This record gives sequence, C-alpha cells and structure tokens, in this order.
Amino acid sequence: MNMAISVALFCVFVANVSMGAFGGGSFLGDVPEMLLMATSALFFVAGILVREAKAKNNNND
Repeated sequence: MNMAISVALFCVFVANVSMGAFGGGSFLGDVPEMLLMATSALFFVAGILVREAKAKNNNND
C-alpha cells in the first residue's frame, strides 16, 4: 500500500516537472512540489521498512 501511494505521488511529481519543462506550465509551485516529493519519499521509506520487517519475520519462522 505504501509503495503504491509513493508511486502515485511520484507520477504526479514527474507530470508536474515534465509539464513545466515542455512549456505547458506546471500546476504546482515550488513549495507544494517539494512537499509532494517529500511525501512520496516518506511513503517509499515506510514501504521499504514494512517489506524489510516482513522478510525478517519470514526468515525467523
């Protein structure tokens, strides 16, 4: 779940950056773009930690 949210937020970030790069005008400003990237990174880290905990529990069983 965390990884899916992270990927979705990152896709919005990439869409915003590519729209700005190709002259279409980005729909997010600097601060919302930074918050979007930070939120995506936090969900990614949470997803990795959950997967690592599951793998560690599977190895102990």
